[in-house]
Amino acid sequence: MSHRRNLLTASIIAGLCCFTGTVAAQDTTAPEKPQTAQQKADAAKAAELEGITVTGIRASLEKSLDTKRNADAVVEAVTAEDIGKFPNTNVAEAMTQIPGVVIDRSFGQGDRVSIDGTDPSLNLTFLNGQPISQTPWQYGAQPNRGFDFTMLAPEIVGRLEVYKSPEARLPEGSLGGTILLHTLQPLDLPANTIRGSFGLNYNDQATPGTRPNASALYSWKNAASTFGVIASVQHYEEKIDRQGFEIFSYSPVSKWASSPAVAAGIANGTLDPNAKVPDEVNSAWFQQKRKRDTATLGFQIHPTDNWDIDINNLFVRENFDNWNQSLYPFTGATPGNVTSFNQGPNGIVTGGHVCGNDTVGCPAIAQGTFDSNIRKSVVRTSAFDLKSTYRGDGWKLGGAAGYSKANNDNISQAVMEPVYAGGYTWDINKGFAFDNPAAARDPANWHMGDVDGLGGWPGNYGDYSAQSRDTYAQLDFSKYFDSFFNELAFGYRWNRHEEGMQAHVYGGNAPTNLAALGFGGYTDTLDAFDGALDGSSSHVMPDRNAQYAWVRNTNGGNEDPGTYLNGTYKLVEKTNAAYVQGNFAGGNFHGNVGFRYVDTKTDGTGFVYSGAPVLPAPAGSWQTSSRTTKNWLPSLNVAYDVSEDVVLRFAAAKVIARPPYNMQVNNLFLNDSVLTGSGGNPNLKPYKSKNFSLSAEWYFAPQSYLALTGFYKKIENYTFVDSAPETQFNSGLLNDPTTFARQVAQGLCTPDGFCTYSISRPRDTGSGKVRGGSLSYQQAFWDTGFGVTANYTYAKGTLDSGGSLPYNSKNSYSVSPYYEMGPFSARLTYNWRSKYLAGGYIAGAPPATTADYGDLGATLGWKLNQQVSFTLAGMNLTNEKYKQYLGITAMPVAKYTTGRRYMASVHFEL
Repeated sequence: MSHRRNLLTASIIAGLCCFTGTVAAQDTTAPEKPQTAQQKADAAKAAELEGITVTGIRASLEKSLDTKRNADAVVEAVTAEDIGKFPNTNVAEAMTQIPGVVIDRSFGQGDRVSIDGTDPSLNLTFLNGQPISQTPWQYGAQPNRGFDFTMLAPEIVGRLEVYKSPEARLPEGSLGGTILLHTLQPLDLPANTIRGSFGLNYNDQATPGTRPNASALYSWKNAASTFGVIASVQHYEEKIDRQGFEIFSYSPVSKWASSPAVAAGIANGTLDPNAKVPDEVNSAWFQQKRKRDTATLGFQIHPTDNWDIDINNLFVRENFDNWNQSLYPFTGATPGNVTSFNQGPNGIVTGGHVCGNDTVGCPAIAQGTFDSNIRKSVVRTSAFDLKSTYRGDGWKLGGAAGYSKANNDNISQAVMEPVYAGGYTWDINKGFAFDNPAAARDPANWHMGDVDGLGGWPGNYGDYSAQSRDTYAQLDFSKYFDSFFNELAFGYRWNRHEEGMQAHVYGGNAPTNLAALGFGGYTDTLDAFDGALDGSSSHVMPDRNAQYAWVRNTNGGNEDPGTYLNGTYKLVEKTNAAYVQGNFAGGNFHGNVGFRYVDTKTDGTGFVYSGAPVLPAPAGSWQTSSRTTKNWLPSLNVAYDVSEDVVLRFAAAKVIARPPYNMQVNNLFLNDSVLTGSGGNPNLKPYKSKNFSLSAEWYFAPQSYLALTGFYKKIENYTFVDSAPETQFNSGLLNDPTTFARQVAQGLCTPDGFCTYSISRPRDTGSGKVRGGSLSYQQAFWDTGFGVTANYTYAKGTLDSGGSLPYNSKNSYSVSPYYEMGPFSARLTYNWRSKYLAGGYIAGAPPATTADYGDLGATLGWKLNQQVSFTLAGMNLTNEKYKQYLGITAMPVAKYTTGRRYMASVHFEL
């Protein structure tokens, strides 16, 4: 029996209508349009089988396939039922079942989405056709175009589609794909629908690891289905606990030539002067209690049979307060103290010993540094959207307008860096051990503010604020014809995006030590290294509340001019776009052809100055750099029904993607301790690409299909972030004189405050390409209750000048067997992606390779009755380690564990 003979009537109608309207009106019911003979026959067959229904996992898979099967473009879909049946805490994690979709899990959670081997920043996401403003939550992070799915509660999403091939009507700006999210609508639900859930989230690595979550939804509509209202609230909490190690940078052995032991090793040939040595091996611990509160309010109004009005409102408040600790005996700070280096393979020094003040005759004081950062961050996001569609006799007029804003007015950090002066042994894989563990565990031996000449930095207080705003308006008109070209659509879209960042850092903290400050106990990093050298890797912790109060209360309030001038900027991006699209259907063909014209003006404003930074800002230094680009973007999508069950597709288009906002302005973020940084480039051009896709789809049974897709993206301009040396002013001259003096002594800085930094900036690097394909398989095994979804994607992305594209995994796959029979359901998911290039984990760090990563999850469900059900889910059940390295695995830069996560929930529907 063919799949198409078993389509539900509602699914057929949704499939035929959903993709013919404009983005502005795609959540409303589309008018009846001319259909092909095959489409009319399908609808008639579906009507005959109207009473046959499937529910749960199989129903959601069928709806998703209906969307894919009837689309003109290359489209993947996920329904609300699917989103709820996967083990996930946000929509991004449910999307991993889509071929070619992979996510990064640097904090355990999936946040940003890569599509067909492209950077997450090069894919756009819209909620009900509206752009949703976002601001960064991490201290030191910068705005990103890629959507952060951690902000979106899964309960509010009714369905989503991923357009892998563009249509002229879709907003431009995506290189890999465009994600369209749709909220639940009141006229699609029974009147007086009440849904809700409550449960617990547990992380087995965190203490305490249990946090609550709850949601409630109410939907009402009148008897005539001409007016409806829907409202929902959600509260979600999760404990993030990331433990591991980090290496900030590597330097050649020759840097330590002032050590007699190193000099002798170089002279006798046991040490290669060019071998790489980690400047430190850092024990790192990140703790965070994430909270997300969401509220939605929506209205649907149908004043007449041919007039629809939709109003959607979204409010989100997210709390990202966190505490990040790092303990790193800083070998690079005291080169003369090295008593031994162990030369390993691959030109890497793998270990050694450094003497300190507990060794007689040691030439200097060792630098065991404890870096404690207490950070506060609250993001508030709101969105308001109005759409209206009027359908006449053979024509349709649609309009939309919306406004969204996001604010993070206090991304603050209270930081301090006490030091311990004793000696230690270190190993690149096993961590470090102090020569005198008892002394290292005494909080009185950890000093700040150069107490007794032992060094240490009393820290400072940083305060960043970020704002983002989007305003858009769109007008669309469609004319229908009873011919091969059955619709001519054209429209106009205006969008204004504003991005702003203000940065302030205040110094002048009083000196102290951990004993006087307030001792918080000891900690370990759960075997983040492959076994501590002597089992004594636990280290002292300050009392976090005492630290925050001490930094704020003793802070002298002297603002750092460099932070303000380098980190304050504003960007305004104004876009005018117009499109024409013709939809066609005849015989066994259907599809669309069109073009989109885009005019974009970007004004980036920041401080431009020379010499040492000063406050107030020099007159005339607040300068604007403007860039205007104009692009014609043609697109073609053709689908051919070989038979009732087999579809061939071809797509071709020219697309653009704009660089991330912060990259287009003259800004700079500096890490004065390790002399790294990151900044923007106001001269960047947009990414341009010619995309091609060819696919074959076989719908061989209900809820089942097999598809093979090939894709090729020829990128004419690509922006790549890499590091290069730059001379910048070091604020440590004013607020951390001990560290700065050491940097001067090492020849890294000049006494007047200028140092050589490794600065990562975006640069136009020429052309590149992504080529590959995906194989997708889905099948429900008759009436057994068993089924499976699986996919594999090959995507090879390269620059023509050499090197890989960021976030491009050459291989990825997903396998998800399921069982659903009666009240019981169960599902396993396993997602795996091969290594990929990613940004460094600290500002200015060179791009690092993230190792292969796999995530195993499971969901169990039990439906007590029609009103109550239970769900138990687990994620990262193998406790996978997230690893990064520089070029070769022998040069690690990070390795983290984030723990297994479990979610237990009770769901009700009245």
